Amino acid sequence: MLAPDSLSFLISSGLSTCRVTAADHAGVLSGLFLTGLVGSLTHCSGMCGPFVLSMVSVRLERIPASGMREWHRLSEAILLPYHLGRAATYAGLGAAAASLAGTLHGFRPLAASLLMVAALLLLAMAVPGLRALLTTRGPSGGWWQGIVGRRIAPLFERSGFGTGLILGMALGFIPCGLLYGALAAAAATGNTLAGAMGMLAFAAGTVPMLLAAGVLGQTAVARWREPVLKWAPLLLVANAGVLGVMALEILG
Repeated sequence: MLAPDSLSFLISSGLSTCRVTAADHAGVLSGLFLTGLVGSLTHCSGMCGPFVLSMVSVRLERIPASGMREWHRLSEAILLPYHLGRAATYAGLGAAAASLAGTLHGFRPLAASLLMVAALLLLAMAVPGLRALLTTRGPSGGWWQGIVGRRIAPLFERSGFGTGLILGMALGFIPCGLLYGALAAAAATGNTLAGAMGMLAFAAGTVPMLLAAGVLGQTAVARWREPVLKWAPLLLVANAGVLGVMALEILG
């Protein structure tokens, strides 16, 4: 068992490493957070929103009407285990992608290429015609349905911390263009910790919209979502431009 001083030193060293990594890759981390925030308005609410509502519904149905309180509704709608599981999957994917990219020869051109790929994917998400080429059918078909979807479907009928965590981890693998773009940007760091932190930032950006969907419901969210969507493509284009500039700086 570690002594208190040793444990304190490890925690301090870990936090210091995280701070330095965040400072060194601030542009990518902030860009990925914005990508998650804006992308959740244009994409995630439609793909993941129904899953969130389904999980909230199952959990609320298990609470007797006579014992229902407002804090019950809010606590169940937050779906903390689901978001933790999803963040864990994203962080693992980001760490793996960045670690692999960092081991390859000629990393600078590769990093620039990955940032350009991420920028192009964000542009595609902002342009309706291009977005249609990248939008997948999610768990209703394709490899996701065959490998993951059928196995986790029964979990939607259950509640509990562990179930929510497993669902979040599994649903984090849903194929989508927005996720691919975020992973490309995270991989461009070539740093395992930075890749994980970048995808955690992306996950954090997607949380507000999904929380709103769980608390207010999809119909209520749609009422104020439409005006915001008018500006969302511009933000995605601006974010793509920032990633493109970063790519050119790496090459320059």
